[in-house]
Amino acid sequence: MSLQGSLLDQVDEVGLRPLAGAIRRVPLSRGAWIDLRPGWLTGADELFGRLSLGGSAGVDWRAERRQMYDREVDTPRLLRFYHAHEQLPDPVLAQARAALTEHYRAELGEPFTTAGMCLYRDGHDSVAWHGDRIGRSSTQDTMVAIVSVGQPRVFAMRPVGGGGGAIRHTLGHGDLIVMGGSAQRTWEHAIPKSTKATGPRISIQFRPYDVR
Repeated sequence: MSLQGSLLDQVDEVGLRPLAGAIRRVPLSRGAWIDLRPGWLTGADELFGRLSLGGSAGVDWRAERRQMYDREVDTPRLLRFYHAHEQLPDPVLAQARAALTEHYRAELGEPFTTAGMCLYRDGHDSVAWHGDRIGRSSTQDTMVAIVSVGQPRVFAMRPVGGGGGAIRHTLGHGDLIVMGGSAQRTWEHAIPKSTKATGPRISIQFRPYDVR
């Protein structure tokens, strides 16, 4: 995999910029909203390099299979899910989870506990329209925070059942998006395939307990 670095991310030290006063909230329909914080994570290209190594040096990425009609096919991305009790593969991810918990605790009412990770190797890798509805998020408002490192990709959202109002944001190089309110029940999100030459991207998703 080859990553084209960002001229805006020429920072050697991996770290976090402030959240307070830098987040822009965008209200959506049906009680949903998103928060956007471009460039939250500094040294994002360096972190991408650390995580993409695999094995003991990075993330032990796993390929999965899924049923598609009458046959089983490869999931078009590599995955790793870290439960609350597991050590995260880089200290800055623990710092990011703690910072998100501190910023959103009053509104969310609980901490972020888990970290899911997806590696999109190129433009052929994707994730179809879905909501994170496993667990309490199927009936309750919650939050899912996503940090993107690596090559920017389109993050698309649309209301469940259609009706217009679809939105698209290009996220990468340390950008943060937080989906909140009823977003997992009343909206869907996706990473569409790209026909353009596209480098790799890693998505890091922080969720509260029993939200998947």
